[in-house]
Amino acid sequence: MAEAIAAGEVWLVGAGPGDPDLLTRKAERLIDAATVVFYDALVGPGVLDLIPSHVRRVAVGKRSGRHSKDQASINDLLVAAAHAGERVVRLKGGDPSLFARSMEEVAALAAAGIATRICPGVTAASAAAASAGISLSLRGLARRVQFVTAHVQAGAPLAMDWAALADPGCTTVFYMGRAAAGEISRQLIGAGLDPQTPVLLACDVSLADEQLVHTRLDLLPLAAQSMAPGKPMVILVGEAVSNRRGHAPVTPLLEELAHGIC
Repeated sequence: MAEAIAAGEVWLVGAGPGDPDLLTRKAERLIDAATVVFYDALVGPGVLDLIPSHVRRVAVGKRSGRHSKDQASINDLLVAAAHAGERVVRLKGGDPSLFARSMEEVAALAAAGIATRICPGVTAASAAAASAGISLSLRGLARRVQFVTAHVQAGAPLAMDWAALADPGCTTVFYMGRAAAGEISRQLIGAGLDPQTPVLLACDVSLADEQLVHTRLDLLPLAAQSMAPGKPMVILVGEAVSNRRGHAPVTPLLEELAHGIC
């Protein structure tokens, strides 16, 4: 049987939201076949435990305000490992093709004449919806789903087409939205979205300390403050994410607190 990864080849592998049971079977085979694994900060510890002991591990994780390596340095490491004849896995949290800067790495590798392939993974929005027992789309309420990154460079405005995002017939998912929660709420309401629009906040999706909070758009800033600090957060907005169908716990305390500070 042919080796899952050829010598000098690089695979960008989706590590999913954290739970190793949500890895694809292909991802697990690729991890097992690697000689070196470069991994992000968001790759779950259970996924890292699947890396065989003889495989070299290189942490190249990046988080807002805590970048261990810049993108150019990561590109250089991947190129060097491939040129050395290693079988390279680049583990990325979630899905490599969604807000993971995968094309920057693919371009750098291609420029160096290195073959690169991609193994998809479960993205945080799908895992959050599954944990909450809801659907991102819902007939009659949400015929469209849109994914948005709320991460911007320090000091830069969150410039978006808010009128397009404030679509009541759509589920909108904001990745890396913790710092922008207040602006997301203000801008969507200002663009005409009902302040009572359901919102689901999710941290540590699929992990043992997963945190899910149901709220509504006007209470989003307050709800975001109630989440565990320092954790990446995904924000799901739209009628489809309502907990009214009885799956996930409600957080009425948020509404009480909101009345108390108004």
